[in-house]
Amino acid sequence: MDTQTNSTPLLDLEPAARQIAGMLDTIDDTRLTAPTPCPDVTVGAMLAHVGGLAVAFRDAARKKLGPATGTAPSVESGVLEDGWRGTLPAALDEMVAAWRSPEAWQGMTQAGSVDLPGQVAGMVALNELVLHGWDLARSTGQPYQAEEAHLRNTLALLADLGDNPPPTSPFGPPVTVPDDAPLVDRAVARSGRRPDWQPGD
Repeated sequence: MDTQTNSTPLLDLEPAARQIAGMLDTIDDTRLTAPTPCPDVTVGAMLAHVGGLAVAFRDAARKKLGPATGTAPSVESGVLEDGWRGTLPAALDEMVAAWRSPEAWQGMTQAGSVDLPGQVAGMVALNELVLHGWDLARSTGQPYQAEEAHLRNTLALLADLGDNPPPTSPFGPPVTVPDDAPLVDRAVARSGRRPDWQPGD
């Protein structure tokens, strides 16, 4: 749901977070070492990254700056903690709740060791959920659906990077897709991912 408070746009992260949480019960331990569309990143490392970003962006929304918000993410080296099937959905729920506060979208905050406006941090948080939800769905053979507003947020955010993201960017150069490609394919391609990626590619 999109609302407007004091001229600050609020995006509800819940549908994107729910998409990820709904996949977890069907990801058995044998899939944790499977590849994802992100080079050198396994399903287990991706799940660990999602758990970490959920905590980091929860704290960013609360303006609770510290180790979680002040550390640059490293997707490849993520270690999945025991009990992740319970702790990950709980962390996602807390992240969603934190970004439902109008104050989260105002002022300055920090995420990934970068100081940025709350409004931008919220858009980045949603972008992370959308793209990694797609990553996990594609890696584990599950369906994926994202809200149009969320996909357009991803497109707008990534368009600001241009066609040649800096080496420090987590995104690669955009992949070319037809202008009439589905919105989800255009959003994924803009991040440098191949929309037609399949395990084994």
